[in-house]
Amino acid sequence: MEKLQPGTLLLSDPFLQDPNFTRSVVLLCEHNSEGAVGFVISKTSTFNMVDLLPEEFENRPFPVYEGGPVQPETIHFIHRIPQLIPDGVEIIPGLFWGGNFEVLTQGIHDKIILTEDVRIFSGYSGWSEGQLEEEIKEKSWISRPATIDLIFKEPIEQMWPLALRELGGEYAMMPLYPIHPQLN
Repeated sequence: MEKLQPGTLLLSDPFLQDPNFTRSVVLLCEHNSEGAVGFVISKTSTFNMVDLLPEEFENRPFPVYEGGPVQPETIHFIHRIPQLIPDGVEIIPGLFWGGNFEVLTQGIHDKIILTEDVRIFSGYSGWSEGQLEEEIKEKSWISRPATIDLIFKEPIEQMWPLALRELGGEYAMMPLYPIHPQLN
């Protein structure tokens, strides 16, 4: 098992039935003695930033991803442009969590910050102390190191199968497993 730390990707087990995490990839941004925080990075939502903040985003429909089931009314973001968005926390080399939101919105408005460099999330995924470790023992998650290339991969529908195939071995076949094997 990969050491759980910022920059770990959690790949849901092919048979995980939780609709919040079915065939998803979660980027772990914080892990400590109190628990863990991350974002589902493989699911777009049905709305974009102009729907949430029409004045700030005007006619710039910037996609929003479903970060997780916890506090879906909150907005979070990751990016790979610290030279444009200051004050972020580095998760892995070249990948940052958060930063100056006003600079983000102004950069999007001015078209200098692009969708290929930022992921904006509604809500987050959270685990209490020991909860994530227990879920991994139960085989709900497969962990692996994150890469910037995988995080910003398009189309995102291919992120989960690609992340598993890159692991090779027994994991390479998992994307072919049916979601409900009992129905076969």
